[in-house]
Amino acid sequence: MAKGKRTAFFISDGTGLTVEAIGHSLLAQFRDQTVEQVTLPYIDSSEKVQQALLRIERVASESGMQPIMITSIVSDQIRQQLHQSSALMLDVFESYLTPLANLFGCDPAQSVNVSHGIADDRRYSDRIEAVHFAMDNDDGRRVREFERADVILVGVSRSGKTPTCLYMALQFGLRAANYPITEEDMDSTALPKILRPYRDKLFGLTIDPRRLMQIRQERRANSRYASLEQCEFEVRQVEQMLRRAQVPYLNATQLSVEELATRLMSQAGIERRAG
Repeated sequence: MAKGKRTAFFISDGTGLTVEAIGHSLLAQFRDQTVEQVTLPYIDSSEKVQQALLRIERVASESGMQPIMITSIVSDQIRQQLHQSSALMLDVFESYLTPLANLFGCDPAQSVNVSHGIADDRRYSDRIEAVHFAMDNDDGRRVREFERADVILVGVSRSGKTPTCLYMALQFGLRAANYPITEEDMDSTALPKILRPYRDKLFGLTIDPRRLMQIRQERRANSRYASLEQCEFEVRQVEQMLRRAQVPYLNATQLSVEELATRLMSQAGIERRAG
């Protein structure tokens, strides 16, 4: 641990996904601060709490900085143990469960991991089916299944279509396919014939050519495919194609997959199936 570097611990008695998302959102408001982020999931016993506390105190001693501890712990007993830490403790459940309990007039269930458990078999099955659909329909492999898609992402190769499709499938249960616009498709600024029947399902992704060049260089260094000239040509042609066909699109350069997926869904008016 570097001296003077602060650490934030995301502590949960479940997967840690909820508290991690909250912690990332909170710390993102302080972009000039360098904070190492550590997730400690499944802290669900006194022994594990003590191990976590020892780690936190060791980090505090080595860095000379008060750590941050953001928690989503259901058990009152474990929460009280965590209060022994010298870290700044932000407790998600303490902040929100008590006001809700007062409103509803009853105590919370105190069930661990209900946020990410398989509480609804149908929704879980929908998400798994959607993931299989995204994988089967990656890079336009099964165009005959496009009729079943909720959305079809189009754009140049390596513009972020595949991870965005998989994220929408896993998080929201959406059947997302994607089709790469290749150089052969760019002889005209009209949509490829194979996509025209599905124009209402299309959504485009574009990207800064220099960023695209960097990504492609990692895959095929010093190739024509990864040259700046080729990247600029492809991005220009595809953007013209999307504008001409009146297909909405987003620039993926500065957006995380999470932001890209949610902005895309909002802009296209796509409702989540699950999640």
